[in-house]
Amino acid sequence: MLNVIICGAPGCGKGTQSAMIVEKYKLKHLSTGDLLRHEIYNKTELGMLADAYISKGNLVPDQMIIDVLVQAIDAEDENNEGVILDGFPRTLAQAEALEEMLNKRGLETTVLLDLQVENRELISRLLKRGETSGRSDDNLETIKKRLEVYRLKTAPVSDYYKSIGKYSAIDGMGSVDEIFERISAELESKK
Repeated sequence: MLNVIICGAPGCGKGTQSAMIVEKYKLKHLSTGDLLRHEIYNKTELGMLADAYISKGNLVPDQMIIDVLVQAIDAEDENNEGVILDGFPRTLAQAEALEEMLNKRGLETTVLLDLQVENRELISRLLKRGETSGRSDDNLETIKKRLEVYRLKTAPVSDYYKSIGKYSAIDGMGSVDEIFERISAELESKK
């Protein structure tokens, strides 16, 4: 069973690569943002609590995110060969809570894949995405701020997974297929 975390700065290609990993390795894709939106849309107790934070511009507490993930992992169907987490964990506290939750279920993270892309390339990709997607956060000033926040907040997460021997830096430069080949080679070595 593969339990993969994919991370990287905004614009690194996490979404594209996650979709390819899901298809090839039959993993269940778990995005905390998608899971929270689903709970809110369905007006569950958890969703209403999450919406109370989000609607005021606040971050959802770590424990609430963990609760949503627990539900998704416990609802895992037998056709999947594991999970890929996209967008989580973002902080050291979340990483530690995730590992504790998995261990209680007799599971463990296989690897954290860190897609590494040069800053110039990230900015270029995000500006291009902004031209086609209309996303208001894909402008130069906001992009630079998002990249800086990412680097400050997530460095401890990478360090944590390095310390437990579950970290792999992946060169995120090149074509989508070239990057996927690198990811596949890493995942094959973990099977």
